[in-house]
Amino acid sequence: MITDAEIQTALPALAPGNAAVITGAASGIGLAAAKRLALLGMKIVLADIGGARLDDASRAVSAIAGDGAVLAVAADVSKADEMDRLAERAFGAFGGVSLLMNNAGVGDNPGKPWENRDAWKRLLDINFWGVVHGVEAFAPRMLASARPGLIVNTGSKQGITTPPGNLAYNVSKAGVKTFTEGLAHALRNEPGAHVAAHLLIPGFTFTGLTEGATEKPAGAWTGEQVVDFMLESLTRGDFYILCPDNEAARPLDEKRMAWAIGDIIENRPALSRWHPDHKGSFAAFMKG
Repeated sequence: MITDAEIQTALPALAPGNAAVITGAASGIGLAAAKRLALLGMKIVLADIGGARLDDASRAVSAIAGDGAVLAVAADVSKADEMDRLAERAFGAFGGVSLLMNNAGVGDNPGKPWENRDAWKRLLDINFWGVVHGVEAFAPRMLASARPGLIVNTGSKQGITTPPGNLAYNVSKAGVKTFTEGLAHALRNEPGAHVAAHLLIPGFTFTGLTEGATEKPAGAWTGEQVVDFMLESLTRGDFYILCPDNEAARPLDEKRMAWAIGDIIENRPALSRWHPDHKGSFAAFMKG
């Protein structure tokens, strides 16, 4: 297990006294990140929809970091003006921000491609545009500070292998992947910049809100495990923070992803892994 000293030596953006802003911070991976970063001595800005969960999260993180080191802000990431206000409050309270974690997301399935336009738009507004709004609100100031900084955007394996079941979610997370790749390229080509972008790709994670589960399934990781893995990956400089879980180790994920890109290379039908004419070939590929 990597030590706090090793993390902060490798990642000066996470030095004690620096500030981290986390969206979707009232539960799950976001709350786990807030608590872990507070243990590193960072100041924490918790952003989420206002209400009891955000209040409870603020108290829990304050118990670690101290009241003066925590700011809770009710914010809807789908609204650019609310993210701009979040940035104003974060920079106003702590003078600078060295870590932005665009983590807020929803998974409510709006249905087929031709159904429920408003629900599709709402999901995309949160999962994709929420990330864009966060970058727009924070990146210019982080760059202007000329200090080390990190932007971590939460994607999903479903944005890479795009399994059937929730197309809107897949579309949103595929967008986050592509946007974050382009963001990383833009940042490293910005003269004098010390800000890097990374894509967090959780595996099966129990957040307390996992559909149909009141206790952690055996196959799932906790939010805390995801955050620890994220920090270790960041110290290595990984852009793709591809998390395993208790069901899928990295070799399994790699083969699934290789098959998915192979659909294009081999000119197979879309999502051939689930196509009746190709299921057998996929099974053989996974065993090989």
